[in-house]
Amino acid sequence: MLQALTPLKTSTKNRADSASGRKTRHSAASAASKRSRGLDTALLAECRSGWTLPRPFYRDESVYRLDLERVWRTGWLFAGHSCEISEPGSYFTLELDTDSLIVIRGDDGAIHAHHNVCRHRGSLVCAAPTGQVSRLICPYHQWTYSLEGKLIACRGMHAGLDKSQFSLRPARVEEVEGLVFVSLADKPLPFAPARDALAPLLKPQGLRRAKVAKVLDYLVPANWKLLWENNRECYHCNLNHPQYIKANFDHYNADDTTPRVREALNRVVARSEQKRASDRLAPTHRQSGMAVFPDADKNIWFSANRTPLVDGWVSESMDGKQVARLMGDYTDADTGTLRVRALPNFWNHSSCDHGVSTRLLPVGPQQTAVRVCWLVDEKSIEGRDYDLSRLLPFWQLTSEQDWLICERQQKGVNSSAYRPGPYSTFKEYNVASFVKWYLGCVEREA
Repeated sequence: MLQALTPLKTSTKNRADSASGRKTRHSAASAASKRSRGLDTALLAECRSGWTLPRPFYRDESVYRLDLERVWRTGWLFAGHSCEISEPGSYFTLELDTDSLIVIRGDDGAIHAHHNVCRHRGSLVCAAPTGQVSRLICPYHQWTYSLEGKLIACRGMHAGLDKSQFSLRPARVEEVEGLVFVSLADKPLPFAPARDALAPLLKPQGLRRAKVAKVLDYLVPANWKLLWENNRECYHCNLNHPQYIKANFDHYNADDTTPRVREALNRVVARSEQKRASDRLAPTHRQSGMAVFPDADKNIWFSANRTPLVDGWVSESMDGKQVARLMGDYTDADTGTLRVRALPNFWNHSSCDHGVSTRLLPVGPQQTAVRVCWLVDEKSIEGRDYDLSRLLPFWQLTSEQDWLICERQQKGVNSSAYRPGPYSTFKEYNVASFVKWYLGCVEREA
């Protein structure tokens, strides 16, 4: 079963055994280097449009290493929430395989991302996953950096050392309405299109004016792609998510949206459009089924939409009732839900009164560290404005149901009997698009 953990403390441990035995990071990196021109031609030839991927994509060390280089180290990664580092000197670390980043609020008020590597002899500068500091001081020889990453002291070194040449190595960082993204790429994808698409829908939610109510960490024994494939369909929802289907319409598709369901959906959409048109909080996704994402042909890795809840529900809570004070700009609980997604590692469901963010980080070919974070309005006081016993269960249960599904799928995929199977065009169109997007990433020249 699932193991609770702090991903930032475990992602540097040895990876899972491959078919030929445990490999060191050095030998795995060498193997990835040898495959730098892309995936093996024979393996690519096995991929079939509209079908699941061949077994090596979900379990082999060599493919995992290529995923790191072609997907995770080239794209924008959700790191955390700006409210987690609201004061100068507050930071958290983010680890992707052998790379560790410090995400910190500077004295200038801006968010910075630095590689967590001292420029003297390479020690980690921040060993703790979170903290509050006035300066960044390497624990090895006390080289000292400003919050913005500039080397300001290096006691014991010879005269004439040009400190300006030894700043912490920066990483790209962007913040959009309380969501912090980083990139390890020298030339990352343009972030402006994501900002333009996400900011208008995110702004009313007020995630910049939020606080973290609870964080739960999981180590899911499954490849990161299996978690995304599961996220991109609701084919499994009716039998596996009894809480979720009470609140939402997206488990219905073209093959099973009955006239009664269509009438109920149209009714709540029409009411919301009439009520919310003036404040731009009307639904943007008005039909049954899941919103289409990703767009593999255009390499669209981000999306956001507002979708209605079932009549009588104002929050994704166990009974549909409000479980915390209203967030952001909301003055009325009847706002539906805001859905935000960003490949390769983030999705969020936000109701009128709370938001729930999920962050993925791969820690091996068959392991994914998952952090689920509940956010409420910054002025909320636990015990008065919200109670964790009412705030958590809806998404805690739904998430843990998904992790169990993915664990079972990984075990099945590992079997020598596994063969790729077809996706449902009614219910798994987004899964097919995700696989197409992924293959486009790993086939692209680095």
